[in-house]
Amino acid sequence: MNEPSVSIDGLGPLPRRRPDNVAELGEVVREASRQELALYPVGGETMLGLGNSPARPGVAVDVTALESVIDYPARDMTITVQAGMRLARLQELLAPENQQLPVDVPRPERATLGGAIACNVSGPRRFGYGTLRDYVLGIHVVNDEGAEFKAGGRVVKNVAGYDLCKLLVGSLGTLGIITQVTLKLRPLPDEQALVALACPDDGLAAALELLHGTQTRPMCLDVLNRRGAALVEESSSVPLREAPWTIVIGYEGNQDTVRWQVRQLILELRGRYPIDSWLGRLTRPLWQALAAFQAHNAGDDWLTFKANVRPAQAAAFCRRAAAVGADMAIQCHAGNGIVRGHLLAPLGQARDALTALRAGAQDGKVIVQSCPTAWKETIAVWGEPGPDAWLMRRVKEQFDPRRLFNPGRFVGGI
Repeated sequence: MNEPSVSIDGLGPLPRRRPDNVAELGEVVREASRQELALYPVGGETMLGLGNSPARPGVAVDVTALESVIDYPARDMTITVQAGMRLARLQELLAPENQQLPVDVPRPERATLGGAIACNVSGPRRFGYGTLRDYVLGIHVVNDEGAEFKAGGRVVKNVAGYDLCKLLVGSLGTLGIITQVTLKLRPLPDEQALVALACPDDGLAAALELLHGTQTRPMCLDVLNRRGAALVEESSSVPLREAPWTIVIGYEGNQDTVRWQVRQLILELRGRYPIDSWLGRLTRPLWQALAAFQAHNAGDDWLTFKANVRPAQAAAFCRRAAAVGADMAIQCHAGNGIVRGHLLAPLGQARDALTALRAGAQDGKVIVQSCPTAWKETIAVWGEPGPDAWLMRRVKEQFDPRRLFNPGRFVGGI
């Protein structure tokens, strides 16, 4: 089925194909192969800015018609659905059974499950729950010949063969088009709580060290600089204290456990920091704003980066990033060493900022999640390829020797 065209990083308009089933998708792949056209998988189009510019013309393959529930044995706490399902719809299906997929995906009303898996999207609660790699039990993918292959299964205890599920998570659609996924689920919490503390600039490292040693078990440990807190406050309409740094600690679980943890944390902090807290429904706007932070984009001349550093280096890296520019908005998942930032700046300043950030990451990694298309000619989106680049190329050659899927968009031009 033909749909309105789509452009990706200035390439286009690309004709859009929206197959109604897997058989039609296979035919779209075979037709593109015959015509030597590239295939660019699209879903909710929330992450199209991630990656290098496309290498050659082709066809946008819209998977949003593949949105059926295949199997939902709720007692087994697993579900099998097609990959075009929106994340918000998935959570709606799970809620009556008091279950959830505990992975934060921005714009869930648009984002598809397959797209989130391809980009390995995660958010604030990855500290307590992990990432999509921890929840994908089985996966179906259409390969470069238009045939569907599968990996994993529909049960939790499945250890046969190579773990291709983890390989496909985060592959940016370069190895095939995901069509179906089996997910492990978690119970919905009875209670939620958020605690926000205001922290001075020179006290960030000490505060995080204290929180890393807490007797409580946070699901979320997020750090916001002043500009980042302003974005979250604007998005949630929840007032936060004015401070150089705001640390947000989140808890989920049964009511008694969550409330004990909030009291225990306050005792451990011993009045060192100004504190605000929220319980139950009052937490939702702030949780949603923290999850949505990474998708903020105010328009042209915005650079969005994602850094992976050691958790012990998170405070120093955050302070270095904040010093890059007054308009830098920062969110750090401090328990995992994931730092995201948005910088409003012209190209020259953005390039210098990125150089400084990569130098400050030490043995970590800094990538560009989004920026103006023209900048990608002079900014290395993925940074310098690592020592494993040869292996990634070999995997690409084995899965997609025709270079049909998202050519040029991944690390090293894969």
